[in-house]
Amino acid sequence: MAKEKILSEIKEAEDNAQKMVDDAKKQKNERIASARAEAREIIKQAEVDAQNSAQSAINSAEESIASEKEKIIENGKSEAESIAKSASSRVDEAVNLIITEFERAIHA
Repeated sequence: MAKEKILSEIKEAEDNAQKMVDDAKKQKNERIASARAEAREIIKQAEVDAQNSAQSAINSAEESIASEKEKIIENGKSEAESIAKSASSRVDEAVNLIITEFERAIHA
């Protein structure tokens, strides 16, 4: 009987060891699956963050361009007004010059 009991205990120990190995494999697979799922979430979040950062940079650049555009337009308007004032102040002088040249051409 002692042999049967020893064999039974060995068999039980082998079953327990196999169960422990199976449980360890199951836990390993669950941890791997969990880590992969977590990695996918991290990647998704990184993609969202990158897209948000890129959009923010684009928005900032667009604002900067719009501001620079307004400055250029204002400078152009100011310069055009200055040229127009300068030209209008010289209209009388130009008219007198043309009349003088015309009269000279008639009398020549």
